Amino acid sequence: MDVFTTKSGTVRGRRAERDRGIVVVRGLPYAAPPFGALRFREPQPPEPWDGVRDCTAFGPVAPQSAELPGAPVWSPGDEDVLTLNIWTPADGPGDLPVLVWIHGGAYVFGSSAQPDFDGTALAGEGLVVVTLNSRLGFEGFGHVPCADRGAAFPDNRGLLDQIAALEWVRDNIGAFGGSPDRVTLAGQSSGATSVACLTVADRARGLFRRAVLHSAVNAFASVEQAARTTAEVAAEAGVPATRAGLLAAPPGALVAATDRVCARYAQDPASGRRHYDPAIYGPVADGVLLTADPLEALAAGAGGPVELLVCHTTEEYWLLDAVGSSAKITTKEQLALFAADFGLPDSLVEGHRERLPDAPVLDVYLSLYSGLLFAEYSSRLAEAHARAGGRAFLARFDRRRDQAGRRVRAWHCADIPFAFGNLHEESLHFLVGGPPGEADAVLSRRMTGAWAAFAALGDPGWEPLDGSAGSGSAVRVWRTAAEERADAVRRATEGAAGGASRAQNGFRDLWRTAGLPLLAP
Repeated sequence: MDVFTTKSGTVRGRRAERDRGIVVVRGLPYAAPPFGALRFREPQPPEPWDGVRDCTAFGPVAPQSAELPGAPVWSPGDEDVLTLNIWTPADGPGDLPVLVWIHGGAYVFGSSAQPDFDGTALAGEGLVVVTLNSRLGFEGFGHVPCADRGAAFPDNRGLLDQIAALEWVRDNIGAFGGSPDRVTLAGQSSGATSVACLTVADRARGLFRRAVLHSAVNAFASVEQAARTTAEVAAEAGVPATRAGLLAAPPGALVAATDRVCARYAQDPASGRRHYDPAIYGPVADGVLLTADPLEALAAGAGGPVELLVCHTTEEYWLLDAVGSSAKITTKEQLALFAADFGLPDSLVEGHRERLPDAPVLDVYLSLYSGLLFAEYSSRLAEAHARAGGRAFLARFDRRRDQAGRRVRAWHCADIPFAFGNLHEESLHFLVGGPPGEADAVLSRRMTGAWAAFAALGDPGWEPLDGSAGSGSAVRVWRTAAEERADAVRRATEGAAGGASRAQNGFRDLWRTAGLPLLAP
């Protein structure tokens, strides 16, 4: 049947277009609309309903200005934004492992309705797949000043929404054939950092037993830093940086003000770290939900028994350059200023130059920023958890392609259509370099299978990190078979170190020596 009964009421889904053996339920509310009297507050339970609620279309997206291919856009007045979607085998045996997905988007854009995140293929592997929307931008991560240190208007409202969704899964997923005791929380980019935060947050303890993190972001703010961002956004919106002033500003006004603040940073090379990638929101160390950066917390053992599967791409930041959201650093002087703004030692910069002897300055910058913001941080999350006694697996996505005179890199977001099994989606061809070939389809099936095996059994198909030897050889490198053969040839001609350098992006030893700054948005 395509009808399911939850604690709030009965819902109707429909069969997936790609696989009639999968039922999809879309736009199911897990919390009340977070506006009106509930704006800037903790998520509250949804209102129950009578009869059968039609859940065959995605719910509205959170306030944002982005217009993404194949996905809905936000319009003023869209308020019922805290919804989730479920893909489940129609004739599943029940008690299936559950995978809950948090999308990325720099905490300001994106939704569960993006074609990347269709859960049909993963559900076909025997999972119940849940994707969700949560509050973004100022609504989700802006600091609201209040005398009671945020009890009424807490920081990290987007994370609290995600916890509410996990609590909904705990209480309701059995009706859809899933086991509340076999939940894996997964995310990419800012979604991966959200997963890392919830892994170390006491309030989320017990809501999931495994976590998948792809390209986690090295960015975390103090309350003081978040308050300064609030002051900037409020000034741009023309309202006082007070609770009353911010409540008086419509959501669209804060979205527009945020965009103008980000544009100002992007246009000012003297504005410091935010000039290079003006993402101004992120999780806040509020002392309530979060007390430290997830990397520090994992190193201290806060991840407990949660098992981690961590992955990053080997050329992360090339995507941000391709879409124009990153500063163009093309001279040695600009590169030196970048290094100074982030406190990177000269040895690290020179090491990258030596490893890329014929590359333009832009590529040296993109390589450095890839490690600083995504690759090195992701690897260290897995290694810190393993050293603290946790179970952690590490992978790198290194599939590349030459297509019509253009080189398709292993860049940010390229791994997700492979892992979800959605390479056929035309709107994603920019990410993966055109229509997929058979070798790509094989790689996608391997990655989808690894996610499913990890969610079901805690074993994606390779050895976990041992906690004492760093990443070592316990790293799965995702490539096509042809790329693996080419790497074997390189190993034979250049030696093991030369063959391994591409897989590891060639810079891990430099970062280990230099250390990794923990960044504030």
